[in-house]
Amino acid sequence: MNSKDKILTLPQLQELLQTWRRQGLKIVFTNGCFDLLHLGHVDYLEKARQLGDKLVLGLNTDCSISRIKGPSRPLQDEMSRARVMASLLFVDAVVLFDQDTPLELIKAVQPDILVKGDDYSVENIVGHEIVLGRGGEVKTVPLVKGYSTTNIVKKIENQETK
Repeated sequence: MNSKDKILTLPQLQELLQTWRRQGLKIVFTNGCFDLLHLGHVDYLEKARQLGDKLVLGLNTDCSISRIKGPSRPLQDEMSRARVMASLLFVDAVVLFDQDTPLELIKAVQPDILVKGDDYSVENIVGHEIVLGRGGEVKTVPLVKGYSTTNIVKKIENQETK
């Protein structure tokens, strides 16, 4: 499968979700900006995928990242980020969302398992009520310490000022 084929619109994703559900597969959902792919992202997504059969990744659009992180972000455009994320073997589908939170997307996906990093508590994870309310699970996975896009950006900026 070509990585481009894993980047879906919401209607395309919903059709695929129906197929997966008919096959009895457990759907895992997570989301984020994933501006610069690093070890922390890879480890996190690999662990998330191990919790179920299929991993759906909600990816913030450029506009939503700028609103959340400021005008200097994202560093890479949304289609570049989507293609990089879709190229990962353990990511089964990528869907863009433009809201500041993935709440509407979670309502549409109705995942069996909602996952975030352990820097969140379950009650602070957006959409936890929806997933738990339909009998699903909300889980956190340990993050690799010291890895973040912000830290990488700071390191690059420090190199440039020397």
